[in-house]
Amino acid sequence: MREFTTNSVSQTRKKAAQLSKTLEKGSVIAFLGDLGAGKTAFTRGFVEGLGIKADVSSPTFAICNDYIGENNRVLHYDMYRIESWDDLTSTGFFDSLDSGAYMLIEWSENIFSALPDDALIIKIDKTGENERRFTLMTKEEAEKIY
Repeated sequence: MREFTTNSVSQTRKKAAQLSKTLEKGSVIAFLGDLGAGKTAFTRGFVEGLGIKADVSSPTFAICNDYIGENNRVLHYDMYRIESWDDLTSTGFFDSLDSGAYMLIEWSENIFSALPDDALIIKIDKTGENERRFTLMTKEEAEKIY
């Protein structure tokens, strides 16, 4: 496990941009965190770090937002309203796993068993008004904690 703390939205975005440069295409990043924890802010930074120009917003109602750049693609999922395997299948999630796109998944606890074993799990804790603690772990490590 690895941890870091940010003290502002801009720091969160900067850390996410740095992380985006270290992960292979097709990586799955699954967020665990409460409402307002910074999942979408992190995704904004990640998308920026890949050089994609996009208006990143929470995919709450769309379920999946697709950000396409010259050399990279990010699929940004919100699984808050996913309640069954049929729901999950209808999102295109399983097809996306083989697309080569980065997948960033909010409310991943709702589909945790469907995440690939090599998914990067990022737990975000609000530790202050603007302070956030990010814990990066493997799926196996997360299973032991949750």
